[in-house]
Amino acid sequence: MSETYSYLGPAGTFTELALKQVEEAHGKPWRAVNNVGEALDDVVTGRSKAAVIAIENSIDGGVSATQDALATIPDLRITGEYLVPVGFVLVARPGTTLADVKTIAAHPVAYAQCRGWLDRNLPDHAHLPAGSNVQAATQLLETDAEGNNSSVADAAIAPPTIVDHHALDVLAEGIIDNDNSVTRFALVSRTKAIPEPTGADKTSLIAELPADAPGSLVELLEQFSTRGVNMSLLESRPIGDALGRHRFIIDLEGHITEERIADALLGLYRFTPRVIFLGSYPRADRQPADFDQRYADEVFVEARDWLRGLLSEEPETDS
Repeated sequence: MSETYSYLGPAGTFTELALKQVEEAHGKPWRAVNNVGEALDDVVTGRSKAAVIAIENSIDGGVSATQDALATIPDLRITGEYLVPVGFVLVARPGTTLADVKTIAAHPVAYAQCRGWLDRNLPDHAHLPAGSNVQAATQLLETDAEGNNSSVADAAIAPPTIVDHHALDVLAEGIIDNDNSVTRFALVSRTKAIPEPTGADKTSLIAELPADAPGSLVELLEQFSTRGVNMSLLESRPIGDALGRHRFIIDLEGHITEERIADALLGLYRFTPRVIFLGSYPRADRQPADFDQRYADEVFVEARDWLRGLLSEEPETDS
């Protein structure tokens, strides 16, 4: 079995920073890929043991390419999550000044997060989309057959660590519009083994509504609210087979081995025509879920014992 871990490359990306947090990946081969689809294909084909992919940003929300891939590629499981603070610098070839910059290469998400700074400081700039933040920067150093620079861009938005890997000048630091931006990454594999509960866990799943009818979404949400389960993420994505048809990407606070989570999943399974369990795994922030003790495990166990007693005609006792 392959011991390789895939991540969005090249070296120096935020995804690589997330992979560095994966303890079991230390000392193993890492494979840089070009997009989420390639990373997950590595996992499906067995080329890699697991892949680290961006799943959510605190400013921009869920990563749609990741959400759609997890909904359509079978037998994938999330076994861990990792948080990486996001920050950007504006870099250029040595000798370039800020006044020289007319075209900026940037990943679309990074560009959106720096748009305010760019509009204030370079109001006449043009945007050249790039596949990754590091790729945007490395494009600046590309040359033609004669050795002349061939990049259309004058500068690029890149992670601060880019200068550790490439000979580029930093024209401006701290250009992100929101200093609180954090990206959440998921470790995805094909294992069926569920990580043991830690007391600070998260459960991820995808569910579809049974019909586009009044109250359907409320009924889906009630599967969790009536069992004291909090959702840390709820986002919709189009299924693609008809207008108005959506699937919901959901993160729950808790582990599938907890009674309230398990009971909610059973209710959801009875309600929805399709539910995909993506995994239960430790929360990156290690914060235990705060829930009403009316939904503690022992309460569910006691209720089942009570029902079992009724069915077996045992005499009732005062609780």
